[in-house]
Amino acid sequence: MTHYHCSNCHRPYPEDGSPHLCLHCGGVFSVDGPISYSQDKLDQDARGLWRYRYTFGLSKAAPIITLGEGDTPLAQAEAFKRSIHFKLEFLNPTGSFKDRGTAPLISELLVRGVERAVEDSSGNAGASFAAYAARAGIGARVFVPDSASGPKRAQIEAYGAELVSILGPRSEAASAVRRAAEGGEVYASHALLPYGLAGIATIAYELVEQLGQVPGCVIAPVGHGSLLLGLAKGFEALRAAGIIEGQPQLIGVQARACAPLWAVANMGAAGLAWMTEGQTLAEGVRVSKPARGDELLRHIAESQGSMLAVEEEEILAGRDALAGLGFYVEPTSAIVWGALEQVAAECPDPIVVLLSGSGLKAV
Repeated sequence: MTHYHCSNCHRPYPEDGSPHLCLHCGGVFSVDGPISYSQDKLDQDARGLWRYRYTFGLSKAAPIITLGEGDTPLAQAEAFKRSIHFKLEFLNPTGSFKDRGTAPLISELLVRGVERAVEDSSGNAGASFAAYAARAGIGARVFVPDSASGPKRAQIEAYGAELVSILGPRSEAASAVRRAAEGGEVYASHALLPYGLAGIATIAYELVEQLGQVPGCVIAPVGHGSLLLGLAKGFEALRAAGIIEGQPQLIGVQARACAPLWAVANMGAAGLAWMTEGQTLAEGVRVSKPARGDELLRHIAESQGSMLAVEEEEILAGRDALAGLGFYVEPTSAIVWGALEQVAAECPDPIVVLLSGSGLKAV
């Protein structure tokens, strides 16, 4: 069974309560070893994400809270003289990949007796949290920066969640929600609670099933890093189970205006001195202090992958280029186009690009 522990002191996630950080040392919780995976234990009668329920490490009595997430299409198109496979994560129920992590997270919170919870987000995680909380009957309050796009704010409120707009950059919303957590609120953090990682790992399982082989490389946007880290955990689980050999190169991309992991990967710790939390159209990756950055960078290095960054003028050009292929995505998702342009000539086949959020989020 999949287990979770503190990545600092290695204590297991407690059986009671829902702490977002280790109660003993303040460390971040993560998966303890590889995610447990066995094809014999897949639930072939379930749909989408929940075929892989046993890999999630949820409490036995946890209910299934679902809106039909998972089983997203893999669409092929030509770009930069290569055949590219686009994983359409923006077709999840609330319009982003976040639903894969939110579904098991809310299921576990519900069985642990949580009736109300808070979350912070630039928009997509907040909308996903609000939707699944509504589905589970959990009261939700979502802190967002005042710059969060209008459609995302409207979506959060439409689900019945209380929207708390915070002046300033994304980091100010994170500070505000931490203060709420210090006051006793349950912090249902998509970045800090570990259950979402196993949900996001299902993308890796689906890719191997859809391609019939391991991808040569996978390109994804990176903010806190849960998307690419979840993928890394998924491929690690498949290798540990003997389902696949090898692993794809993991290629993360950030907006140059706020690119802490790119800075560290390319310039070492000294690179952080040059990093700012600058304004960017890619609001979903405007994260100055990624919760799982060190862990993600280790996986990228082990895969012989890389961290890239794109300039602001490349973002809308990427959005338009993807729309020209029939994929309507938001600017945060569109940063993958600039990364693909940088590495397409060298990436081993098959090349997979994750399209993480719908263009309807940013109208």
